[in-house]
Amino acid sequence: MKQKGTLSNTPLESEEIDEVGDDHVGSAADTPLRPDAFDMSDEDKMVKIEGHFKEIMETLGLDLTDDSLKGTPKRVAKMFVQEVFSGLNPANKPHARLFENKYKYDQMLVEKDITFYSHCEHHFVPIYGKVHVAYFSSGKVIGLSKINRIVQYYAKRPQVQERLTVQIGNELKKALNTEDVGVVVDATHLCVASRGVGDTNSKTGTAYFSGKFEQNQTKNEFLNYINAK
Repeated sequence: MKQKGTLSNTPLESEEIDEVGDDHVGSAADTPLRPDAFDMSDEDKMVKIEGHFKEIMETLGLDLTDDSLKGTPKRVAKMFVQEVFSGLNPANKPHARLFENKYKYDQMLVEKDITFYSHCEHHFVPIYGKVHVAYFSSGKVIGLSKINRIVQYYAKRPQVQERLTVQIGNELKKALNTEDVGVVVDATHLCVASRGVGDTNSKTGTAYFSGKFEQNQTKNEFLNYINAK
C-alpha cells in the first residue's frame, strides 16, 4: 500500500478518486462528520435516503413496481440509519460502567475473536472480521459484553480499518481508565475481494498497542494467545 499524506480540500480528478479508494487512504483518526450531522432526525434521514436510493435504482434501470424491489429503498434507508451506520450517532454510544476489581486480578485479560461487520468508506461495501482486545486493570474492570459493544459501535459506520483500530483502542483506554490496552484487527475487505483486483484470499491486519503492550514481552504474550489454536 502506497503511503499518502492527509487529504486536502482540493477537488480530485476521476483517476485520483479511484486511486484514493484503491489505496485505502484515510483522512483522520476521527470519523469525518459535518457539524450539522445530527440536526436532522433519524426519521427524516430515512425518508430522504429512501428517496435518493429509489432514484439510484431507477437510474440503474430497475423496475420498482416489481414486488421484490418496491420495498428496497425503504429497507435500505432503515438499514443505513438504524443498523449498519448507527455508530455515527453519539446517542448510540455504549455506557461502559466500571466495577471494582475485587479478585485483585493483575494479569492480562484477553477477549478474542469478537466478530464485527463494518463498511468501507470508499465504496460502501462490507469489511468483516475479528477484533482481539487485551488490557491490564487499573483497579477497575469492565463487563465483557461492554467490550463487544464498544467494538460494534465504532464498526457501525463508514470506516477504514486503521481508523477503526485506533478508535477502539482510544475508547477502551478512556472506558477502562488505563493506558495498558492492546487491540488487533484481522479483516476481509469486499472492496478488494468483490471489485478492483478481485483478491478473495487476502486479509488485512492492524494493531494498536499502548502502555505495557508497547513492551515486546507483553505484546508477544498477547499475540501468542490470540494466535493459539
